Amino acid sequence: MNILITGSPGVGKTTLIRRVLEGMSGEVGGFYTEEIREKGIRNGFKVTNFDGQEGILAHVDIESPFRVGKYGVDIEVFERLGASAVERAVREGKTVVIDEIGKMELHSARFRSVVLSALDGGSLVLATIGRISDPFVEKIKGRKDVHLLVVTSGNRDDLVSEVAKLVKDSRGGEDEDLL
Repeated sequence: MNILITGSPGVGKTTLIRRVLEGMSGEVGGFYTEEIREKGIRNGFKVTNFDGQEGILAHVDIESPFRVGKYGVDIEVFERLGASAVERAVREGKTVVIDEIGKMELHSARFRSVVLSALDGGSLVLATIGRISDPFVEKIKGRKDVHLLVVTSGNRDDLVSEVAKLVKDSRGGEDEDLL
């Protein structure tokens, strides 16, 4: 099974995944993203993989042909840290965490390929996915092996236990401490 979490920007998708991961045992691979705030203003995003490596995914000061709004996207950094971490997790049979399948990340053709490989592989995929109009995103959301959950400010705390149960069930009852 593949568990995808969607919702509006800033609603708590990444926080939800991180809370679920706190209770998990076993091997996890992939990456997560976080905002970069300077004096309370969001100026970019960093990508961090589960090997502890991090870099700047996008920033207002990055000059790049790949742009999302005011942010320049550094595809090379993202592929080195994010896409390669997902490839490694799939190869090693770990639970695959992808945070996020969104506009910035989808500038990478390699990442699109890696996402499909992860979803088709035998490992559990736990991912956030943007609420964007994109044929690739719609194709993923429509897969029969995907359980799509929508996070809102009203349900985000309750979804932690629901996602934890889905993870536990998909891993054959492992992670008894998740519930």
